Amino acid sequence: MDFDLNEEQEMIRQTVRDFAEKELAPRVEESEEKGKFPWEVINKAADLGFLGATIPQEYNGSGIDSISAAILIEELSRVWASIGTIVHVHNSVACWPLNHFGTEEQKENYLPKLASGKMIGAFTLTEPNAGSDASNVRTKAVLDGDEWVLNGSKQWITNGLVAGVFLVFALTDGEVSDSKIKPMSVLIVDKDVPGLKIGKPERKMGIHCSETAKSITFEECRVPKENVLGKVGEGYKVGMITLDQARIGVAAQGVGVAQAAFEEALKYSQQRVQFGRPIAQLQAIQWMLAEMATEIEAARLLTYKSAYLKDKGARISMEAAMSKLAGGQIAMKAADLALQIHGGYGYTKEYPIERIFRDAKIVGIYEGTNEIQKLRISGELLKR
Repeated sequence: MDFDLNEEQEMIRQTVRDFAEKELAPRVEESEEKGKFPWEVINKAADLGFLGATIPQEYNGSGIDSISAAILIEELSRVWASIGTIVHVHNSVACWPLNHFGTEEQKENYLPKLASGKMIGAFTLTEPNAGSDASNVRTKAVLDGDEWVLNGSKQWITNGLVAGVFLVFALTDGEVSDSKIKPMSVLIVDKDVPGLKIGKPERKMGIHCSETAKSITFEECRVPKENVLGKVGEGYKVGMITLDQARIGVAAQGVGVAQAAFEEALKYSQQRVQFGRPIAQLQAIQWMLAEMATEIEAARLLTYKSAYLKDKGARISMEAAMSKLAGGQIAMKAADLALQIHGGYGYTKEYPIERIFRDAKIVGIYEGTNEIQKLRISGELLKR
């Protein structure tokens, strides 16, 4: 399998990198300190088609291939991880399932608005008792005539404070093939539905500008019957398929964050003089740099392979999990080694590595922890 990028993919990388260096780099430190959703740069990203990456051109999207979509998130995250998170979640767990499982009417209603950035999307699966155990959803929707009546709560919703539409997982009636899984469905819920209440922003270690809603509650929310995404009762299946392909984007984010850490370490090690010479000449530092570079490249290739297989229509549960595991691990390892190379300076806000270190940890947690990825990988290995 040849992973040489084609001309279009190289052009996309350069376009995103130019945008990131020009529009993101000058803003990242001050914006992360304030921790507000960066509408100005998100609107500019939308103008370049970044918010319609997974939306077909017939709905005003960019319709780029999956390797290009991974490159998009990698390059954004290399400069500003929060932007990578915002764009990834919007594209991978909001736009993609709407396009993949939605009816024609649902696509026409939502995808053009999502592609333009006039509407931001959010994915609401996690609950106080349903995190890694996604089957333990308690939010419930009961059909009453031509409407679903939705009650329950969700937590830790990325884009939750700015989203115009939510994909909500709720227990419903319906048939499922696995008797261990309760029937649930995915409802498309607009933000202005009476009874929907958005909680306060979550205070987080990193990715401060990716605003996370601490909670969203639904109290007698009435949603049109036709707003089911996919089939009634098959919400768990929709969720797992969506998360499988979305993990490629998280893996790409991990690669981008790791690349940023490596670049900071490489630059600093050539500038910092100790014992009469740049510390880059010390073998201990050289070995750290070598480890980072090797494992970043390995994670990048795993990520691109998963994206390639996705576009081929292959089943990617194991490959996507491997990619995300590798991306999450190298993001944290590279950030840790890079901070160590910076020494005491790395522990201060004087250098970007302090922010990069805080941003890196989340990659191995959200959209399935490292431990969940190992379960997915081992499960697939035993099946095969």
